[in-house]
Amino acid sequence: MTGRADAARPAAVVVGGGLAGITAALRLAEAGHRVTLAEGRPRLGGLAFSFQRGDLTVDNGQHVYLRCCTAYRGLLERLGATRLVHLQDRLDIPVLSVTGPEAAPVRTLGRLRRAGLPVPLHLAGSLARYPHLSAADRARVVRGALALRGLDLADPALDRVSFGEWLRRNGQNAATQAALWDLVGVATLNGRADQVSMALAGMVFKTGLLSDPGASDIGISAVPLGTIHHDRALAELERAGVRVLLRARVAELKPAAPQHAVRLEGGQPGNGELLTADTVVLAGAQDSAAALLPPNAVPGQERLAGFGTAPILNVHVVYDREVLRRPFFAALGSPVQWVFDRTAHSGLAATALGRAHPGAQYLALSQSAAQDEIDLPVAELRRRYLPELGRLLPAAARAEVLDFFVTRERTATFDPAPGNGALRPSARTEVPGLLLAGSWTATGWPATMEGAVRSGHAAADAALAAAGTRVPVDRGDGRWPR
Repeated sequence: MTGRADAARPAAVVVGGGLAGITAALRLAEAGHRVTLAEGRPRLGGLAFSFQRGDLTVDNGQHVYLRCCTAYRGLLERLGATRLVHLQDRLDIPVLSVTGPEAAPVRTLGRLRRAGLPVPLHLAGSLARYPHLSAADRARVVRGALALRGLDLADPALDRVSFGEWLRRNGQNAATQAALWDLVGVATLNGRADQVSMALAGMVFKTGLLSDPGASDIGISAVPLGTIHHDRALAELERAGVRVLLRARVAELKPAAPQHAVRLEGGQPGNGELLTADTVVLAGAQDSAAALLPPNAVPGQERLAGFGTAPILNVHVVYDREVLRRPFFAALGSPVQWVFDRTAHSGLAATALGRAHPGAQYLALSQSAAQDEIDLPVAELRRRYLPELGRLLPAAARAEVLDFFVTRERTATFDPAPGNGALRPSARTEVPGLLLAGSWTATGWPATMEGAVRSGHAAADAALAAAGTRVPVDRGDGRWPR
C-alpha cells in the first residue's frame, strides 16, 4: 500500500543544490511531492560553501545578510540554524580611512550605526558625527536619502539608469559616493555606482536603510558556512524525504507530457540514471540553467547569452598575532574593501598552525567588483594587499604572515548593469512543469543569499499552484511558510 501511495504522489526533480534548490526541494517535499535533488558538486550550498585547507576550515567568501532578509532568516529557522549565526542588535559598521604615505599613514575611524529612533532619524546622529564627510557632504547625503524615499521601485525606467547617474542628478559627489553609497553598494550589489542598475541600488538602499530602523542590522555566520548550507541542509532534506544526489550532473533535460525526463551523469546509484518528473526546477547558475532550457522556454531566451556575470575576490591572511580587535570593518582610501575576523569560525586555534602560534589571527578580505584583479597571480595580490593591511592596522605591519591565499569566484553574481533587469526571467517558463530558480532570476533583489532563497520559494509556489496545492502565505516575518 505504501508503494502505491508513494507512486501516486507528484514527482519533482530539483537541479542544483544551492540555497534556491534547497528551498524549493524542502517546500515541495513538505507539500507531499516525491523530490530528488541533483547537485553536480560533492556538497550543497552553491556559492556559499566551506572547504578544508589542511586542517583549517575556509569559507569560499564572506557572506552576510541583513535583518530585512526575511526569506534567508526563514531558511535558517527551517534548518534549525538560528543559533549558528549572529545578528547585530543594532547596525554598527566601523569605517576606517587611511591617508598619507605608507611610512606615516593617518588613520580615521568612523561608524555607521543606528539609534533606537524611527526612520530616517535612526541614522541621523551617526551621519552627523561621521568623520569621513564634511558638513556640506552630509547635507548632500540627506538630500539623496530623501530622494530615495520617494522612488517608485516598480518603475521599469529605473533599470535603464545607472546608480551613479542618479546620484549625480540628486546632488551627490565623489566624496559621498566613496564614503557611503559605494561603501555599501559595492558589497551588496557587486558593482560600483556607474556599473549598477538604479533599480537594484534603489531596492537595496530603500529596503535596507529606509524601510525599518532595524532592516540593515548585519548578520554573520558564527560557524563555517558548510555547517549550515551543507550539513544542516542535507539533514533536513533527508528528514523531509528528499533524495539527494551529489556529484550528479544533469546531462540532458527532455520536456514532455505528462512527465519530463532528466538524465544524470555521475552520482549514485550510477552514471546515466534517467529520472522522470511532473515538475523540474532548474535551480543552478544562469549558464547551466540556460544550457538545459529547451528552445522558446523563456521570452527573449536568446538574450540570456548576453546576461553576464561579475566576480568577487577573497584574500585570506593568517597572522602570528592579533591585529584586529573587532569582528569586521570597512576601509576607505585603500584598495581593501571589507575585512572580517575568521579566526574562531575556521577553527584556527585547533590546527597545527594555531597550536604553534597561540593567539594567531585569520583575516579575510572581501573584494567585490574585482574585474581588474580576479586573475592576478597570488604573488602580486600579496604585494598589493599586505602593505595595505599594514597601513590600515598598525599591528599587521609588525606581525608575521603565517599563510596567505586567495579564493576566486569569477562568476559570483549576475552582472548588475543597467538594463539587465529586463533579462531576468521569472520562475515560470513557457513549458508546463518546468521552473527556474536562482538569485539571477526576477526576484527584485540583487544576487544575494536572500535573492536565492526567494527564488526557491517562487519556484515552489508556482509548482504547487500548477498542481492545485494550497500555497502557504509568506507572513513576511522571517518564518518558514506554513
